[in-house]
Amino acid sequence: MLNLVGDIAKNLLEIKAVFLSPKEPFTWTSGIKAPIYTDNRITMSFPKVRRLITKGFAQKIKEVYPNVEVIAGVATAGIPHAAWVAEKLNLPLVYIRSKPKDYGKEKQIEGKICQNAKMVVIEDLISTGGSVLKAVAAAKREGADVLGVAAIFTYELSEGLANFKKAKVELSTLSNYTSLIKIAKEIGYVNKEELSLLKRFKKDQKNWQ
Repeated sequence: MLNLVGDIAKNLLEIKAVFLSPKEPFTWTSGIKAPIYTDNRITMSFPKVRRLITKGFAQKIKEVYPNVEVIAGVATAGIPHAAWVAEKLNLPLVYIRSKPKDYGKEKQIEGKICQNAKMVVIEDLISTGGSVLKAVAAAKREGADVLGVAAIFTYELSEGLANFKKAKVELSTLSNYTSLIKIAKEIGYVNKEELSLLKRFKKDQKNWQ
């Protein structure tokens, strides 16, 4: 799994699912100025990369959540990965909307969940964790026993870690910010000065520049 963490990080950089720009930072929706921007939806378009991610999820889930009975994808980016993982593990699949439909049965979860079914929720990216934790709450309201969340990548933001701890939800990821910036330096994506800025961002998201 350790090699897989590095391989996935390297692939995310190579296919430009992740961009690093410590000297000209991006502005996130939240208003945070950050040296990284991630769009893991791009992984869908690269069969080799998505197979690697599926393999990683399958290994991680079997290792950390061996009793899983159903895989759930968070709309929209988590759905395709959840589908590939559910197929590989031969498990039922559901997906969770950001909010209930405003018509019909007003469902928020599509697919069938048996009462107390042991579920792993799949997401593509973890920042503060807000959207996926809302999905977890929705699944619990429907009677699922959520074992944890599995994601492709995490920024390792202190706020996100605190939110998962507060919600008492376990988080497992295939790769992370620390591994990615290390790989970025090794492959020459960033230089020593830029790496220093990237490390400072992890320690203090507000005053890293």
